[in-house]
Amino acid sequence: MTKILLVGNGAREHAIAETLEKSRHRPRIYAYMKANNPGILTYAEGVELGSYSATHQIAAFAKKVGVEFAIIGPEEPLKHGVADALAKEGIPCIGPKRILAQLETSKSFTRSLLDTYKIPGNPLFASFTRESIANADAFVRDIRQFVVKPDGLTGGKGVWVQGDHFRTKEEGIAYARECLQDHPRVIIEEKLEGEEFSLQCLTDGETVVAMPAVQDHKRAFEDDKGPNTGGMGSYSCPDHLLPFLTRKDVEEGLEITKKVCRALYEEAGDPYIGVMYGGFMKTKKGVRLIEYNARFGDPETMNVLPILKTDFVDICRAMIDSKLETVGIEFAKKATVCKYIVPEGYPSNPAKGGKIEVDESADAYFYYAAVEGKEDGIHMSPSRAVGVVGIADTLEEAERIAEDGCSRVKGKVYHRRDIGTRQLIQKRIDHMDSIMKP
Repeated sequence: MTKILLVGNGAREHAIAETLEKSRHRPRIYAYMKANNPGILTYAEGVELGSYSATHQIAAFAKKVGVEFAIIGPEEPLKHGVADALAKEGIPCIGPKRILAQLETSKSFTRSLLDTYKIPGNPLFASFTRESIANADAFVRDIRQFVVKPDGLTGGKGVWVQGDHFRTKEEGIAYARECLQDHPRVIIEEKLEGEEFSLQCLTDGETVVAMPAVQDHKRAFEDDKGPNTGGMGSYSCPDHLLPFLTRKDVEEGLEITKKVCRALYEEAGDPYIGVMYGGFMKTKKGVRLIEYNARFGDPETMNVLPILKTDFVDICRAMIDSKLETVGIEFAKKATVCKYIVPEGYPSNPAKGGKIEVDESADAYFYYAAVEGKEDGIHMSPSRAVGVVGIADTLEEAERIAEDGCSRVKGKVYHRRDIGTRQLIQKRIDHMDSIMKP
């Protein structure tokens, strides 16, 4: 009997657990979580609660229950070196070691990696410390607009874009200085114009396989207004492209990831085993890299894993054994729409501890995120609560199913109704068309 450790307690990990449960190998899942996720609990044979920085505790739990391998869901355990601790106990991991996880945990590391190995995709950029931030004025002088990124994990909420979060170059540099109070470096880079897409790739350190392209929606409110969040929802299309993407665009993003994968091996001497999730932007000058994540995306995992046709345990074993090229990975040609249920007031002033009731009799899939199952029901934290996913032959039908599912979550909640709708997607198409004009 295959035993697998799953680290994480969000909707992403709920989707991973569900996908593992479908395997013909009938695995026994053991979960290490910060809080009891009611969705994961339905699949877990055993659970341990604790901090993601407690690497020895996680490794000891894995060894005690005798797992064959582990899957790390969120970025925090990767930052703390959970994969390294498991490796010391002889337990392989779907998730990179700490030195490789810098792909996500250090934006300056990733920009410099592409620069050093002459990999295409970088915008014009520079990184600054407290000592060198005085040089930022000269750097931005000849850039029309720019973006400020703290060098570290910010939960998708630390990036400030000129025109959205600040108006003048002086305001942008003031924010960069503010970032340096909590982070060792800050990156300033030219603002790109285009449409973003997420390309999650599975890799054994040599072979790199792309999953269907997905578009996330960071802004809190409808019509892409409000502050950035960890992601309010996402969609994917039956052809595994997006309405504004060509096959060539996806191949361009995949080729960048393949080159980055090889460069990481050159740097660390260790294969990157896990998910390399590139956040890309299609621009008039080609595909550009916004950032990498060193794990499955949230919410993008909920778009791709439910339509995975290949046995996920077989894929994981092939990644661990450096035999990914032998597995024909296939996804159903379905459209998916994910909408996140969040507490009222999210993200600026969210209610905490509110109880919700979820009627799962709808055709939608429900994935529990930052909630906790208690004796009297499910309670929300101040973060995202439930990912609701519709899957169908067309985007219109997938969106309808997702919206119906959202209507069945009762409580003091909010969600973006426009995600996956024809009107919003057409807006993205028109935006890209205007940029690509000669």
